[in-house]
Amino acid sequence: MLIHPQFNPIAIQLGPVGIHWYGLMYLIGFMLFLFLGRMRAKKSNSWKPEELDDLLFYGVLGVILGGRLGYVLFYKPDFYFSHPLDILKVWEGGMAFHGGFLGVLIAMWAFGRKTGRSFFQVTDFIAPLVPLGLAAGRLGNFINGELWGRVTSADMPFAMIFPQAHDGLPRHPSQLYQFALEGISLFIILWLYSAKPRRTGQVSALFLLGYGMFRFIAEFAREPDDFLGYLAMHLSMGQLLSLPMILIGAHLFWWSSKKPRHT
Repeated sequence: MLIHPQFNPIAIQLGPVGIHWYGLMYLIGFMLFLFLGRMRAKKSNSWKPEELDDLLFYGVLGVILGGRLGYVLFYKPDFYFSHPLDILKVWEGGMAFHGGFLGVLIAMWAFGRKTGRSFFQVTDFIAPLVPLGLAAGRLGNFINGELWGRVTSADMPFAMIFPQAHDGLPRHPSQLYQFALEGISLFIILWLYSAKPRRTGQVSALFLLGYGMFRFIAEFAREPDDFLGYLAMHLSMGQLLSLPMILIGAHLFWWSSKKPRHT
């Protein structure tokens, strides 16, 4: 049975300033976004590499504001409505992917308005650029020893003890499952699929479908938040929030099949 390595959460110490691994993972995710985005722009007839800086700026705002507000509204609304100033304490943790996702959608709509592009022209372009950033984030979760998995049998191949759980029980390293599914696997699927011209909205639809299904599956191995537990139909909050993504993705794929292909 494995034991979590207990990495030092601070990757680089510069005097009194410590740079955390989780912050570095965000930076790596943004750098990968720019690198892959420039590769896609060079193969496109409608995007210029120099537009990526503005696109990233909009995306970062969407991730941070949406992720924080999503955590506040989806996971701990009672606490934060009673302690509104704590919403600003982002250094204490608390970011939600689904909130960040909604924030990015709003940011991409605003970017499209600014540049004269449709909403789906923007989201189809960025969809393949996102999963490796998600993978970096899950790797950061694993390094920090947080968001561990559910209790499992000690003879499971990847069973791992997380000292932060304070119970000494073997658990799934669900962060690595999500790294492999929502990150690496989804990136490969979207990158290969978007390599050829597709109908408007189909790449975005595939992202919704792929992420929603991978996240729903991975949540069976992830420990629900202790302050929420299991909700309707014995599902976690992550699973309930993923179901609309799957349904919207399926409908969008059907709807976009009637649209023209674009590059």
